[in-house]
Amino acid sequence: MPPASDSGDRAALLEHDRRFFDALVAADTARLGELLADDFILVSIEDGSVVPRSALLAAVSSGTVTFPAVESFPEEAVVRSIGDIGIVIGRTSMNFVNSDGTTFTAGSRYTHVFTADSAAGWHLVSAQGTRIAFTDA
Repeated sequence: MPPASDSGDRAALLEHDRRFFDALVAADTARLGELLADDFILVSIEDGSVVPRSALLAAVSSGTVTFPAVESFPEEAVVRSIGDIGIVIGRTSMNFVNSDGTTFTAGSRYTHVFTADSAAGWHLVSAQGTRIAFTDA
């Protein structure tokens, strides 16, 4: 796996990823608000819907969507930084509960795109998850 162009960027981006997942599990919308860019967009792993920052924060804040567990595997992550852009391609195992009480568990690969701000550090601009289908072979 190629390292980030700067090992400090790799560490900072993986730390930002960890804080994002921790904030989801803790339903910490204040922390999520700090981590996400104002124009953040999420593409849902469950159904491919496009979710803007405001909708994600509202869903987490209201408990409409909860994340009982998110396990990430930073040692497997591919991290790249190109100027003020950081990209993390990683893997998670996650559980979440929808507003209707249905649960969703999935292994996923994700791509997180970050932008750097000299004053505030990295902000997550976009997140895309793809479910990993496991088969019993």
